[in-house]
Amino acid sequence: MKNVEIYTDGACRGNPGKGGWGAVLRYGEFEREISGGERETTNNRMELTAAIEALKLLKEPCSVTLTSDSKYLIDAIEKGWLASWQKKGWKKADGKPVLNIDLWQELCALLSVHEVSFVWVQGHAGHKYNERCDELATSFADSL
Repeated sequence: MKNVEIYTDGACRGNPGKGGWGAVLRYGEFEREISGGERETTNNRMELTAAIEALKLLKEPCSVTLTSDSKYLIDAIEKGWLASWQKKGWKKADGKPVLNIDLWQELCALLSVHEVSFVWVQGHAGHKYNERCDELATSFADSL
């Protein structure tokens, strides 16, 4: 399996508002940057979209280290919230529906293909790739 590093970030001008996402994929000496956004969205949707769009670019099953400053994304995986939501029919512990079900389901499908480990980094703290992803995301949001 190829080892790929993915760095992601999402941004929103207002919440909801104009949003952007950015990602950097690294495989060996190769790097690829991607970005996108939506005119009316939320920060959490952009965080999830960044991870989804990056994983969708992989042409075969890979071993991935995905680094993000999103506690929403990382905690949902690492703390088992995602697995619990699925078991409960996409309901949270309080019985309310999970937000962003469409994106979580798309992410789940991708996680079943790749071996993904998640790493949280503090946002806006000088991490080279997190800063670059933030630039990609905010630039796209500002262009809308």
